[in-house]
Amino acid sequence: MATQSLETPPDSGLGLFEKWLSVWVGGAILAGLALGYIAPEIFNLIAGLEYASVNLVVAALIWAMIYPMMVAVDFSSLKHIGSKPKGLIITIVVNWLIKPFTMAVLAVLFFNYLYSGIISGDDAQQYIAGLILLGAAPCTAMVFVWSQMTKGDAAYTLVQVSINDLIMVVAFAPIVALLLGVTDIAIPWQTLLLSVVLYVVIPLVAGALTRRWVIASHQGNVDAVDQFTARLKPTSILGLLATVVLLFAFQAQNVISQPVLILLIAIPIILQSYGIFALTYAAAWAWKVPHNIAAPCAMIGTSNFFELAVAVAIGLFGLNSGAALATVVGVLVEVPVMLSLVALANRTRGAFPKH
Repeated sequence: MATQSLETPPDSGLGLFEKWLSVWVGGAILAGLALGYIAPEIFNLIAGLEYASVNLVVAALIWAMIYPMMVAVDFSSLKHIGSKPKGLIITIVVNWLIKPFTMAVLAVLFFNYLYSGIISGDDAQQYIAGLILLGAAPCTAMVFVWSQMTKGDAAYTLVQVSINDLIMVVAFAPIVALLLGVTDIAIPWQTLLLSVVLYVVIPLVAGALTRRWVIASHQGNVDAVDQFTARLKPTSILGLLATVVLLFAFQAQNVISQPVLILLIAIPIILQSYGIFALTYAAAWAWKVPHNIAAPCAMIGTSNFFELAVAVAIGLFGLNSGAALATVVGVLVEVPVMLSLVALANRTRGAFPKH
């Protein structure tokens, strides 16, 4: 998940964890369901460990996930913002003016109408909220992996992610609040803003300070950041899997009694992913954007910052909420969908200009 320096090309391919992410998440889901069914009292105790609507256990796990990727973001890359603006413009427009709204439309269409005879109205609102949170949180970490696999421009991808993170600080909460309000879901503003500060602002600042310290302590060697984040990676992986176990342990009774629920939630997420990729990729092709920029440009809008979505869903609606469950389903479908789009992007490389 770590970024690369502007001078050093990234290694190609997925690591063991990224390649089998869906398998690990699937195993964590099964473990969570089993534990939640066998020992629900343990997870009820964990649910009570919260302060100001923030579960302390989950907050620690989310931080373990997010912090390494924030260390990897290099804001010095912003000096390249004026270089090749087309890809950046497409990314910003799709991520912040299109993607959140198309996800909200699909969520309402499926859960309020197509699933109306299957899922109750109250549950539907929770799942809609979770999908809105996913749609409003574009990718900041895994996009580096997808960029590598499509032979993307590493420096340009870094610029896109850095700009994305800065926009997220100011745009995520208002967009989520707007879309939740449109769907008649109560907006706990205080909790929403607290979540953004906890899971975006503070990790972003901590990551930037850590990055500066690591580089300074290694006599300006930027590659030391990659080594530092690589050492943190097991902690990030364990944080993700432990969070999934917790979420599905809290949802054990609901999921076991409704085994098709995961599939129902996954369908609009998958449609959104392929639709956003097609829109972004087509726009890049029409504007004659080079493939090494067009492919990562499409990937960053298609993939999601699911760690943030999970954290905010828990803060807003609780650990055992349908909203939290919906965001975790996003983790489950992420890698298979993105790998198929990487293959498509590589097969269509010849349709784009090389430079």
